[in-house]
Amino acid sequence: MVVERDAAEIEVLEGDEGAPEVGRHRDVGREMLETPLSELRRSPAVTVAPEATVARAAELMRKKKVGVLLVKKGARLLGLFSERDLVRRAMEAKGWGRAPVKKFMTASPETLRLSDPVAYALNKMSVQRYPHVALVDRAGKPAGVISVRDIVDFIVELCPEEILNLPSQPSLAEHPTVDGD
Repeated sequence: MVVERDAAEIEVLEGDEGAPEVGRHRDVGREMLETPLSELRRSPAVTVAPEATVARAAELMRKKKVGVLLVKKGARLLGLFSERDLVRRAMEAKGWGRAPVKKFMTASPETLRLSDPVAYALNKMSVQRYPHVALVDRAGKPAGVISVRDIVDFIVELCPEEILNLPSQPSLAEHPTVDGD
């Protein structure tokens, strides 16, 4: 005799859960357009004076574990000094370690406000190839830095199950075929 069971009573066994609904829980594009940069976990803002030596700036980046420094005089942002500036500009010059940061910094950088949506930072990073974007408050004073890593972390937070639960290698993932096998 076969006993019929209500579908709600059927126990789901390990591996019978079906495919996850990847990216269907949140609209990532909408989140990028609606979430202000102030809501992201950001890289710390580490500042240096324009007269500081490149050697001092490099040591500060190493010690603080950051890839960019805000170069400012008083409350005014003058530029950014990044690992890229160090390697591509400063290290080519003779006596670079004793030279002032202002000689090699990226002067008058484009900035975003803390109230600007994440999508604008992503645009600058993609279109203009900026790995870091300086952030300013309503008064135009330096308020931090947003990095590519900060944006990646934000995207992972939007859909953690889909990203954090992936196997270590793509070849280990089971992808359904056209036939459903």
